[in-house]
Amino acid sequence: MPIVVRLNGAEGGVGLVEPRTAHFDQPFALQCQETLRRFDLVYETYGELNENRDNAVLICHALSGDHHAAGFHSPDDAKPGWWDTCIGPGKPIDTTKFHVVALNNLGGCNGSTGPRTTDPKTGEAYGERFPTVTVKDWVKSQAMLADALGIERFAAVVGGSLGGMQALQWAIDYPDRVRHAIAIAAAAKLSAQNIAFNEIARQAIQSDPDFREGRYGQADAIPRKGLMLARMVGHVTYLSDDSMGDRFGRELKSGDIGSAQDVQFQVESYLHYQGTSFSERFDANTYLLMTRALDYFDPALEFDGDLVRAFAETQAKFLVLSFTSDWRFSPARSNEIVDALIEARKDVVSATIDAPHGHDSFLLHNERYFEVLGGYLDAVAQGADSPS
Repeated sequence: MPIVVRLNGAEGGVGLVEPRTAHFDQPFALQCQETLRRFDLVYETYGELNENRDNAVLICHALSGDHHAAGFHSPDDAKPGWWDTCIGPGKPIDTTKFHVVALNNLGGCNGSTGPRTTDPKTGEAYGERFPTVTVKDWVKSQAMLADALGIERFAAVVGGSLGGMQALQWAIDYPDRVRHAIAIAAAAKLSAQNIAFNEIARQAIQSDPDFREGRYGQADAIPRKGLMLARMVGHVTYLSDDSMGDRFGRELKSGDIGSAQDVQFQVESYLHYQGTSFSERFDANTYLLMTRALDYFDPALEFDGDLVRAFAETQAKFLVLSFTSDWRFSPARSNEIVDALIEARKDVVSATIDAPHGHDSFLLHNERYFEVLGGYLDAVAQGADSPS
């Protein structure tokens, strides 16, 4: 029987976890034609790697995620990792069956080499000079981490949003190293509207006087207002109109509409809180880097724009999930992936989950979502050829 750990009210989780750092001293050539002399990746693992070393699952994070996907770093932590709802004993990504690896991507701001890291050429933080990274670069570095951990092939690569894009890239770039690719609330490339939202967020950051053309670190400054606005814009797009209405409606935090004095709606207060907390924990240059990686993702580009050809050599089986209320990465975008996989004659299971919470639905508990994801991964754990 698995040990049930209870911390701060979280029952059945992975308990206390400790981040680790993988050091890579060899040069790393990026898609942008620049080279990092060396780099680090911070990661966490949950569950045991079996004797055959074939039960590993890679978790790829989205825009503001990191390596801390589940559990707690301390008994005093107020919240567990960002995907604790899905990862742990008896959860859809079951750590009694899988050895789960979660990392902070290259360019991140939570320990992996990124803009805050010291550039060995100058002895100062990279800052705005950190080179452009792409989803292909992330997948390449993740494969190097897998090598370092002795994992030749992942049972599954799983991710939501930007993480789902990485799962697709894995299947394309390393077809013999992933058995199942699971893309949740993702897209084969961003729409013009999505690119526009990302550019608005970037402009909010870059127009902050404390941004200082990306050299804010040298002045010991933080473009808090810009980061706050960027997060507020992004957060609104991750939610649905219905979920915001149900949660906040037109309820007031303070003031009186009748007298039009000092009025603040609950939803305004919530967005201010989200933006402020984000500005304290996330690096502005990393935010610019991550959103550009989102914008640039287009695996069909190397195949004359043909997504079917992009999937032609993949060997993985696929699970593609979307949510009815997600307008940022709508079910239509997932259907484009599914249609291309079918035309490429690949094994694919798909589902559109009825959920009210918009794009954030992939992070939250939903019975049908957990049934589909958990059922699929149960079949993966049993070695089934065609989970459904």
